[in-house]
Amino acid sequence: MLTQKRQEEIVKLVQERGSITLQEMLEMFQTSESTIRRDITSLDKAGRLIKVFGGAVANNDQVSHLELSVSQKKEVDMEEKRQIAKYAASLVAPDDFVYIDAGTTTGQMLEYLTEKRATYVTNAVVHARGLVKKGFEVILIGGTLKGATEAVVGAEAVAQLKKYHFSKGFFGTNGIHPLCGFTTPDINEALLKEAAVKNTQSRGRFVLSASSKFGRISSVTFAGFDGVEILTDKRPEDIVWKKVDITEV
Repeated sequence: MLTQKRQEEIVKLVQERGSITLQEMLEMFQTSESTIRRDITSLDKAGRLIKVFGGAVANNDQVSHLELSVSQKKEVDMEEKRQIAKYAASLVAPDDFVYIDAGTTTGQMLEYLTEKRATYVTNAVVHARGLVKKGFEVILIGGTLKGATEAVVGAEAVAQLKKYHFSKGFFGTNGIHPLCGFTTPDINEALLKEAAVKNTQSRGRFVLSASSKFGRISSVTFAGFDGVEILTDKRPEDIVWKKVDITEV
């Protein structure tokens, strides 16, 4: 197949589906991986699609580098966040070793947590303060404090997290996309989230997210869907999400 025709077919597929993986393109066009990668790069530069790790997405699925401050995030989807956080808090059991990620949705869990026989680990100073006030046993990860999100990040924080093994972990995200997985705008936060997800047992990994984040993409992926359950206010109807472990709360 001529290069121009193949690229037109790729664009058509991406527009119809919203996204396509590198593996799918290899199977469809029966050509080399290097050829497909060159096609994607060329189409990305031409603005006809967006190249992402492992494939491409339609250019109406804009990749966002924006990171809102904590005060700004508190004003978004507040009722949905409370609903999700209440359910998430109910999942904590006696003797759990729990990781609570920084973020406004995970932060809402503090109001509903009651299990004092669990131990809580967090990279959020505000979460740690709230948990201590309620009389919980708390471990605050050490490292560099990021002003915008009030999260502790950096190499020291990642190294400390890798020493722990959590029975349950509750994570925030900026975007959820069928091709890109769970994403966040900041590489340092992504590395910390990635380490915490990996060190949480597979049936105890929960991402808390309002349904408005489905289909959104931020700059950096920190986890895929394997072994992760999404807690959300409304399950997306698109057929592609039927393979994803989602609990509507």
